[in-house]
Amino acid sequence: MPSIVEVEDLVKNYGELKAVRSISFEVIQGEIFGFLGPNGAGKTTTINILCTLLSPTSGRITLDGYDVTQDMEKVRETIGLVFQDPSLDDRLTARENLEFHAHVYRIPKEERDKRMDEVLEMVELVDRQDDWVETFSGGMKRRLEIARGLLHYPKVLFLDEPTIGLDPQTRNHIWEYIHDLKQRHDITIFLTTHYMDEAEHCDRIGIIDYGKIIALDIPEALKSQVGGDVVKIKTEDDERAEKILVDEFDISLIHDRDCVCFEVESGESFIPRFIKDFPMTIDSINLHRPTLDDVFLKLTGREIRPEGADELESLRAFARGARPPQRRR
Repeated sequence: MPSIVEVEDLVKNYGELKAVRSISFEVIQGEIFGFLGPNGAGKTTTINILCTLLSPTSGRITLDGYDVTQDMEKVRETIGLVFQDPSLDDRLTARENLEFHAHVYRIPKEERDKRMDEVLEMVELVDRQDDWVETFSGGMKRRLEIARGLLHYPKVLFLDEPTIGLDPQTRNHIWEYIHDLKQRHDITIFLTTHYMDEAEHCDRIGIIDYGKIIALDIPEALKSQVGGDVVKIKTEDDERAEKILVDEFDISLIHDRDCVCFEVESGESFIPRFIKDFPMTIDSINLHRPTLDDVFLKLTGREIRPEGADELESLRAFARGARPPQRRR
C-alpha cells in the first residue's frame, strides 16, 4: 500500500527547547498508526505540525501528496482532527455543532443533512442530536467529536489522546468505533496515546520519547525485542537480590524502580527451579509475556512518565487558539 503521510527529518525547536528532534517516518494508507509515548515526548507537537497548526523548524512533510507547509488548505481539506482537549460548544446541540463544522468546511448544502445523519448514526447519537452538548457524558462528547472529524470525509483522521480521561468501559467503546471506521470507510487513522494497552490496537507503533522515535514496528515485533518472559520479584533486600542474580545466576536485569525485574526463556519451567535455588526469601513473584510497557522500559530504562509531566502545555494552548471561534447561545 502507498504511503499517505511522509515525514523526513522533522525538527521543531522553541528557543533552547528541542521538542521534536529530526524524526522520519511514513504512514501507510488505510492503517491505524500510533504514536506511543509519555506526555511531553513530542506526540502532540508532531500532530499539530502535520495538521498545519504549527510550522516546523525544518524538515519535509507531505500528506496525500501535499506539502504541509506549502499546501495548507489542501491538507486541511484532507484531514479530520479530534483534539486532546475538548473542543465542542457545550451551549449548542450535537447537530448544531455538526452544522457549524459543515459550514466551516463548505460542505454543499444539499449534502449536509445526509452526512450529519450518517455520522450521528455511526456514533449512536441520533436520539440525542437535539440535546445540548453540556448534558452529554465524557464518552458521548468524544463520540461526537469523532463524528465531527468525519463529517467532511477526510482521508486521514488524527486522534490526539482519543480516550484520555475516560473510564475503561467507555474507552473500549471508543475503540470499537475506531475499528468500525477503518473497516467501513477505509480511512487512515493516526493517533497518539500514552496508554500502553491502547497502543495494542494499532497496526504499527512509533515509540517516541524526548522528541525522538526510538522504535517503530508492529506491536508483536516490538515486544519480541524484550526477549523472553518477564519475571518480577520482591524480596526483603532487592539490592542484594539483584547482585545475586547478576553474579550467581548470570541474569541481566531490567531496570524497575519498584521491584527486581529480568527476562528469561520458558518462564513456566524456570520459576520452580529458581524458587528452589535462590538463596533468599522471595516475598512475591510475577511472570508475564512481554508487553509494550516492557518494551518502553527496556528501550528507555524507565517506566512511561505519568500524565501531567508535559513540558509543552503551551502547545495545547496554541492549538486551542487556532480553532474556529465557538458560537454561543
